[in-house]
Amino acid sequence: MFFRNLTLFRFPTSLDFSELDARLAECALKPVGALELSSRGFVSPFGRDGEALSHRISDAIWLSVGSEDKLLPGAVVNDLLSRKLEEIERKEGRKPGGRARKRLKEDLVHELLPRAFVRPGRTDALLDLGHGLCIVDSSSRKSAENVVSEIRSALGSFPALPVNAEVAPRSILTGWIAGDPLPEGLTLGDECELKDAADKGAVVKCQRQELQGDEIAKHLESGKQVTRLALTLDDRVSFVLGEDLIVRKFKLLDGAVDSLESTERDDVRAELDARFALMAAEAKRLFNVLEPALKLSRVEG
Repeated sequence: MFFRNLTLFRFPTSLDFSELDARLAECALKPVGALELSSRGFVSPFGRDGEALSHRISDAIWLSVGSEDKLLPGAVVNDLLSRKLEEIERKEGRKPGGRARKRLKEDLVHELLPRAFVRPGRTDALLDLGHGLCIVDSSSRKSAENVVSEIRSALGSFPALPVNAEVAPRSILTGWIAGDPLPEGLTLGDECELKDAADKGAVVKCQRQELQGDEIAKHLESGKQVTRLALTLDDRVSFVLGEDLIVRKFKLLDGAVDSLESTERDDVRAELDARFALMAAEAKRLFNVLEPALKLSRVEG
């Protein structure tokens, strides 16, 4: 179990999580109803057959928000609606008005919902109580905020806000490629995205390329700025950091994963437990490097 993306939120370290499990139980995922389009709620991090709805190691808590969504393609609904309208026009010699069309469509949706396929899903989150940090495994800000909203609904209050930088992230990323010293432990990868400062300006995406070579330098000289940058931390973690402060393509490298292989475990639960502990530790290390480098703001309280 390793997160692939890290969308970060800050919350006050003074928050009390002593009643977390009881609150999560009240908001556990329920099967989507026959006439419902979707359902959201908490599931066990160890799978939907698990009992505990959270898992804690030291000051790191693992949560999972599960979902069930009905698959009801709009093309199917519109095709059936078109046939119904043609049938009415043929029988009654008139075309139904807007209200009638809307009512017919709603009736069709209700008719189809009980027979629609259900797509299950889940999104994991890590609560780092020491840093007051909520990390959601999603590269979509909206999806991540939905997870935070589920946590807020369960706890009653969860004043978590997206991380903000006191300096422009693209200026920091651009400086690192241009020759500014990187924070200790960080090295450049082989991927970046550059954009013109002007709105709707040129966008250049580079992959598998030397980032401090002449070609990139020419783009910088023309005024382009770095908006995404591939980096590696101590040969243990590789990732792509965006100006939106979302960490994408988060990957533990052999230097980190080797520690898992050196420890014998007898069951799947123990293996997942070890993976979460390792992932949480590496995510915290990364945050400790990025926080001062980008001057990430804290949440008071």
